[in-house]
Amino acid sequence: MTMTWFPPSRVKPLRGGPTLSWGILAPGQIADDFAATVLANTDQTIHAVASRSAQRSRRFADRHHIDLAYEGYEYLLADPDVDIVYIAAPHAQHHQLALAAVDAGKHVLVEKPFTISADQATEVAAAARARGVFATEAMWTRYLPQFDVLEQVISRGDLGSIRLATADVGWGIDQTGQNRLLDPEQAGGVSLDMGVYGYWFAQFAIGVPREIKVLGSLSATGVDEQAVVVIAGAEGRHASVTTSFVVTNTGSASIVGTSGSAMFTQPFAFPAPFVVRAGGEEHVWEESDSLSLREALAWHTTAIAQYIHDGLTEAKASGQPSPSTQKGQ
Repeated sequence: MTMTWFPPSRVKPLRGGPTLSWGILAPGQIADDFAATVLANTDQTIHAVASRSAQRSRRFADRHHIDLAYEGYEYLLADPDVDIVYIAAPHAQHHQLALAAVDAGKHVLVEKPFTISADQATEVAAAARARGVFATEAMWTRYLPQFDVLEQVISRGDLGSIRLATADVGWGIDQTGQNRLLDPEQAGGVSLDMGVYGYWFAQFAIGVPREIKVLGSLSATGVDEQAVVVIAGAEGRHASVTTSFVVTNTGSASIVGTSGSAMFTQPFAFPAPFVVRAGGEEHVWEESDSLSLREALAWHTTAIAQYIHDGLTEAKASGQPSPSTQKGQ
């Protein structure tokens, strides 16, 4: 079937919309990928970068042609020309840096995981609301065009009543040397790293969890290295999520309803095609000109710029609609 079966994507173009002046805290690998795609594929600007190391900050700034390189996060937070701060530090630092950015009156985008506990997340969200600034987690996958299209497919009832979802996210890592992902002092562990993609997908598919059960194993350092999670939602919906540092799995995901199913044929966390089987027919969605892999980090920066332009202080909710909006309910 042709792409015309699918509703058009409502995702805003990467260029031509509102723009922000960004500052980057902690120039690691994810920040490197973020800066490269934002500058290459959007109208957003990156005004400054900050690190605890002046040399590291300067190298990053030179590599991406960024004007200012600060030694020390506090100097970037005090810069009046920075609208929004992207926090790309290790997990354990997210809470403190997010609160510092909010206190400085900056909008803030925090890399996954938003924080390392529910209490910390609640504190940052409350502080942002009180200060009147925007704050969100960098769950960039949810902003990809594929998920806007899939959300519309679900909403118009093509899959019927959603009952089951699955998600696999995992790749083996080197466990012989030092690795922050295995370090409990740096909030290591598979669930806080790659697991968040699967848990987000489960909520997208079946709604807010009502019950969660987990089986897993720990690494020699004491962090979770593998987990199988079963999640129960409302109206008899269930999801299973597998994630692992020990092995590399398929990266696949699926949503199954009473009238049809949708399945990603490539790792869903990145730009990927999906297949809908409904009404005895098969429909394949694929955006041929989409960005690939981490280039797609660009999408959530333009969405956030639009949110802030519209006066929001947090990202709009997305995910599986209420049963009353689905055909056959």
